[in-house]
Amino acid sequence: MSEDDKGKKFLELIDEQNNLQWNIIEKLTFLINAKWNSSETQNELEALVEKYSTITKELNSLDTENSIL
Repeated sequence: MSEDDKGKKFLELIDEQNNLQWNIIEKLTFLINAKWNSSETQNELEALVEKYSTITKELNSLDTENSIL
């Protein structure tokens, strides 16, 4: 993968990660207000956190040669 491609992928992943962060905060706020009484929202939050972790791992793998970070 070229440096330009890595840079573009990095920016795409950062944008996606940022959107996930806001979704996670939204779900946490809902759960707190619902006294943690929504298994559906808990499942949604779990899926968001898993996807966030996957993106973080992908971001870290882009920098295997310390070239873009």
